[in-house]
Amino acid sequence: MLSAAGVGAGDEVIVPAFGNVEVTEAVARTGALPVFADIDPVSYCLDACAVEAAVTSRTAAVVVVHRFGRRADLARLHGLGQRHGLLVLERAETEVPYDEIAQRRQRAAYLDARLRGVRTPDDGDGHTFQQYVVRVPGNGRPDRDAFARAVRVRGVECRVPVKTPVHRLPEFRRCVALPETERAADETLALPVDATLTKRDMQRIVSACNVLGGLLQPAF
Repeated sequence: MLSAAGVGAGDEVIVPAFGNVEVTEAVARTGALPVFADIDPVSYCLDACAVEAAVTSRTAAVVVVHRFGRRADLARLHGLGQRHGLLVLERAETEVPYDEIAQRRQRAAYLDARLRGVRTPDDGDGHTFQQYVVRVPGNGRPDRDAFARAVRVRGVECRVPVKTPVHRLPEFRRCVALPETERAADETLALPVDATLTKRDMQRIVSACNVLGGLLQPAF
């Protein structure tokens, strides 16, 4: 789509570094330069202010990626695109059937009400919980990786959603300040909220997480 729109060598395309390396690879294949902008710490999508700060005279497009069931602030991003004459493209997530979304939301609400010591996700803007992503800050207590190992030992599957931001990968390494991206990569952990989970499964998740203690009221 970028090539069809005339984006190519000499152009810059703003992309997130928080996951989705294939987006950056697609930009590079056109001959354009991928430029990384920081994310919003709540939605994990591109932050409109960070995008605007990254715009130069060579910027031709912005690729917006929706994350974990939260949508980016498209109104602001499209407005930015109109002001600067930029193409704004979206990368959507795989759609989940409505009945499954409802079940995921029920399980997310259960976890929201019972989890302690982790920062639960904000459920605004029609969150569909493609993934239920919590934050496990360090601050001298068990960090995210230690927390994940301990939860798995207790029989709960969990995963680190973004192990390495794209701007840290050797082929795309950039000296760029992306504090929210770095923090999210270091602190986020996806817990299961699949529609197949039983109440006993949900209780196991809560028990496994809460027994670890962690931060009672982690500061944002």
